[in-house]
Formats: sequence, C-alpha cells, structure tokens
Amino acid sequence: MSDWTELEDEAVRITRELIRIDTSNYGDGTGPTERPAAEYVLGLLHEVGLDPVSLESQPGRASVIVRIAGADPSRGGLVVHGHLDVVPANAADWSVDPFSAEERDGMIWGRGAVDMKSMVGMVLANLRRIAREGIVPPRDLVFVFFADEEQGGTWGSQWMVREHPELFAGCTEAISEVGGYSVTLPVAGGGTRRAYLLQTAEKGFAWVHLRASGRAGHGSLPNDENAIVRLAEAITRINQHEWPLEYVASVRALFDGVTEITGVSPDDGLEAFLDLLGGGRAFVAGTLRDSANFTRLDAGYKNNVIPSEATAHIDCRFLPGHQDELLDTIRELAGEHVDLIIDQLGISVDAPRDSAFVASMQAAIQAEDPDAALLPYCLSAGTDNKALEALGIHGYGFVPLKLPADLNFAMLFHGVDERVPVDAVRFGARVLRRLLDDC
Repeated sequence: MSDWTELEDEAVRITRELIRIDTSNYGDGTGPTERPAAEYVLGLLHEVGLDPVSLESQPGRASVIVRIAGADPSRGGLVVHGHLDVVPANAADWSVDPFSAEERDGMIWGRGAVDMKSMVGMVLANLRRIAREGIVPPRDLVFVFFADEEQGGTWGSQWMVREHPELFAGCTEAISEVGGYSVTLPVAGGGTRRAYLLQTAEKGFAWVHLRASGRAGHGSLPNDENAIVRLAEAITRINQHEWPLEYVASVRALFDGVTEITGVSPDDGLEAFLDLLGGGRAFVAGTLRDSANFTRLDAGYKNNVIPSEATAHIDCRFLPGHQDELLDTIRELAGEHVDLIIDQLGISVDAPRDSAFVASMQAAIQAEDPDAALLPYCLSAGTDNKALEALGIHGYGFVPLKLPADLNFAMLFHGVDERVPVDAVRFGARVLRRLLDDC
C-alpha cells in the first residue's frame, strides 16, 4: 500500500469515526457538547507524538489546537481549522441513522459529512502524516478544531481569539470550510471543464429581533395599539422590501471566470447564468444582494388577552461593507413602536484574490485535476474565518472536493441525508497534502 493510499484510507476512516460522535449544537447550551470529539482528536494526535492543547470555554465546549514549526519562522503562519460541532438531525426524516456514518452508493452518509467532519478527517490524516514522517513545512502551521461554529463561534473561535490570541501569533492566512469544491461548467465550443470555487469572501450576519410594543387589553375590546398587529405590519414591510442587486468584487471575479470558460455572460440572463453553477448555485445566488429572513415569532400568553409586546427574530446577511446600511434599512422599515435589538453580529470577510498562497492552492488542485480552474467566490453564510479576521488573518474556504456534476452540493449543508462522496474525500486528502507540503 502506498503512503498516498494510506493517507486517503485514514481520511475516510477518521471522517466516519467523527460522524459517529454526536456533537449536535442546539444553540441553547444543551446537547452532547464537543468534548467527546475533542478527546477523540487528542487521542489521534498524542498517538503520533504531538502535544496538542485542549481548551474549554464552558464545560464541555472544547476546542483543540496544535502548532507545527515551519522551516522559515519569518514567514506568516497558516491556520488550518475546522469545527467539531454539527447542527441537529431528526432521525425520523433520514434514510439512514444520521450518526451511523454508513457508506452507501459511494457516499459517506451522516450529519457533518459535508459540514464539516470530512474536512476535519482530511486535515487530521495529513497532520498525523506530518508528525509520523517528521516533515518540516515551509512555514508554521497551526491546526485548530473549534467548538460552537454552528452558533456563531461564541464559545469556540470567538472565545479563543479573545482569550488566547497568542496561540495564533505570527499567522497571516487561514483555510477552512465551504470552498474548494468543484462545479462542472459547459465549455464554449463543446465539452465541459471543472472549476473549483475558492471562497475568498463571505457575507456578514446580524442576528436581530424586532420588539413591537402596544397596549395590553381584553381580547373582546377594540384595540388600535395591538403589538401583534404592529409587528405583523413591520414584518410585511421588511419582507416586501427589494434589496438592490449588487455584484461585489469577488462576485464579479467569479462571473468573469465563468464567462471566460462558458462564453455566457450574466447579462445574457442572470437565472440561466446561475444555473451553470450546478451544485454551487444556491451559495452564489445568496451573494448578489443583502437579505433578511424571519426565523422565529413570539407573542401573547392567553387567547383572550391582547399582549403588550410581540417579537420576531431575523437572520440578516449583508455583503462586505453593507452592515450599517442594512441595519439602518431594517430600522426604517420596522417603523414606529417597533424596536430593533441586535443579538449577535458577525463581520463580513474579503481576502486577497491574487497572492502567492492562492497560487499554491491552485497548483495543488491542478496537480490532481490538471485542466481545472480555480475561481474566487463569496459565501452567503459565515465561518470561523470571521473570528480570525479580527487578528488580521485572511481566511479562505478551501475544502478540495471533486464532485459529481449532478450533485446538488449546497443543499446537503444542514440538510436531510447529508452525505459526501468517498472519492471526494480521498481527492481532498491528496490535494491538502500537496498544499501543506508546499504552502
């Protein structure tokens, strides 16, 4: 067995073992926590002679970090990070046990298969290889496995950056999730070509709620100061608002790259153009404008009592540079007697698209898929790269996965029957090996 095959096998094995550890993050402090997965990671790293550190922000909310010294300490270090938590899964909705890591039809099935225990598995297999073989990488590598990413990183990356910034000293770049996956594009003149979407930017988020106030009273009496009605009117105004279309720099760069390959421009018809992106369509479509989606409602306590207060929660996502504009628009649309309360903010991220490190990622991809293109894109969601940006560390989404052309990849994130192709995990382990050995 070659050492490449051994690396691939270990990446697959670790991915499946991680999926079998339920690390569901319910967002309210309940759940199994990340500690069991962190203990598993610690065992894998101690086994190859490494000395990782485990830190808990709250009981059970464990993150793991270890640094590998590089050959050139004058160069900025690279943070390679993933998260150990997953969103919950309702087993009744699934075709398989979501924590079984069943291998079926060439896929590994289970919660976290794409978000993001497969990346953690690929990274751990490579980290163990580096330790076993005594490899000295070109620059310092800091490997981190965070808690709590699925709730904005409050008890994971945000906590570590705030309480232990020294652990990231000297680091300038980072790689993590939701980028590096392939889409298959039609080539102008015939044939197809794979393009790997490198996440160079991500929208910011504002988790907020509206609080409408009014006059409490008996349900049988007229009331023109009903808090629920005021809230409903605010919801309607916000929901009907047309957020303006805008192509930020990373989106324009992606569109230019797709046009160069396909010969098709978004000016020829935006919806048809987005369809060319296949499994990446939903991610890209979410980056063309700001958004505000209502997610929760709460009002009243008895059928015959008009409440004095009603609330609605909103998941707002804004393009780089749009935070203040979005929040001001929401306030204006909410209107009189409705307050906007900010629960949690996550900054937008916009990393350099032309750099030596981006060239290294492209070379690693093309060593395994020679005809492939690497195109930048903006992510509509968020990652732990937001926390690292506060330290001046530029983060990229780079989980290299060569995917079937017909796989609706974006829909697998947080979805029922989440799964990842086994061959894609093997491919990713090889690409990461090339990158980490020459970054």
